[in-house]
Amino acid sequence: MVLLGLPAGVLRLLHMSGGGVHLGPGLEVLVFGVGIISAAFLIAWAAEAAQKDISQTLALAFLAFIAVLPEYSVDLYLAWQAGQDPTGPYVHYATANMTGANRLLVGFGWPLVALLFWLKQRRSVYFERGIAPEILFLGIATVYALIIPFKGNIALYDGVFLIALFGVYIWLAGKTERLEPELIGPAATVGNLSVKRRRTALVLMFGFAATVILASAEPFAEGLLNLGTSAGIDQFLMIQWVAPLASETPEILVAVIFAVRGQAAAAMTTLISAKVNQWTLLVGTLPFVYSLSLGDATGLPLDPRQAEEVWLTAGQSLFAVAILMNRTLGLYSSLALAVLWGSQLGVAGATARWGYVGGYLGLAVFLMAVDRNRRRSAGRLVPDVLSIWRTSKEAGHSGTEEPKKVQ
Repeated sequence: MVLLGLPAGVLRLLHMSGGGVHLGPGLEVLVFGVGIISAAFLIAWAAEAAQKDISQTLALAFLAFIAVLPEYSVDLYLAWQAGQDPTGPYVHYATANMTGANRLLVGFGWPLVALLFWLKQRRSVYFERGIAPEILFLGIATVYALIIPFKGNIALYDGVFLIALFGVYIWLAGKTERLEPELIGPAATVGNLSVKRRRTALVLMFGFAATVILASAEPFAEGLLNLGTSAGIDQFLMIQWVAPLASETPEILVAVIFAVRGQAAAAMTTLISAKVNQWTLLVGTLPFVYSLSLGDATGLPLDPRQAEEVWLTAGQSLFAVAILMNRTLGLYSSLALAVLWGSQLGVAGATARWGYVGGYLGLAVFLMAVDRNRRRSAGRLVPDVLSIWRTSKEAGHSGTEEPKKVQ
């Protein structure tokens, strides 16, 4: 993975020094896309191994930030460029990567894990009460996201709310009892090193991955836009669907490995947590980057296309939350998420997008209306989360709690 990421870093360094090789759009996307993928794999392995050296709450907060760098790199670059030229095309792309990454996770990642587990075990994925914080905060962020497009922008106060929501979620997640991580592959190799060697390896892995990601963001995004132009493909779609594939692939692949090993609940919890991170921290960061680049605290404007995409993403998220209310992800609900997501890829136009928005919202309302257990589960979310917090607090005060372990 280091060798795969080296060309991106070297070419970017040569370019910044005034030299380098000119690459065509296709080769540029390939080289820097592979760089982002390699860096994301290194981050995933290092994040797993680092759990042996960092306290649980600190590990969650630090790793949540590091692990989302691949997803954020392209999106924040586009938001910065939009601020540099607020009348240019980048304003139209500012939310494309964010909405695409969110919908890819829910429409492809979640169903893939659940379907693989069903094929292996012939049963649904069941979650314990510890999933309550993820469901609660995903639901809050989703309801809030449905309101944002009405204002015509993602304002700075929206960013403050969403980032604060992420902070509270991370804090509560640190109070949730977790299992000892079962390290496999490269993560196990690093995790089993002596303390000094392991920490040195982790610093090098994180540092190299972050450098490659930051070096690759601009040429990868520009390469996608140029490739879309030369191939006659909508540039918005290139940024929305192709870019997230590079950053989400390692995360989804790790979850698939756990699902095949029979640990589907752990795999799904990871992907659900990733959705919460992107739906709060990523969305909340965009208006600050745009305003900083613009030099004016106006927030990130949303044109009609972007507003429709945000509503569509929020509709899918609300349907997913309704599914998770009964703490189960089964065959039919997974197929519904996958089919609805996959059928969007070949559909364009505002009418079609509004049709999907209505479909998602209608399905979410239908599930909650006809299933009393889902309504009861929704009513128990806040008490469950408070119970997790109180239990952790009482155990901490008593001094009898065993060290918690991170999954």
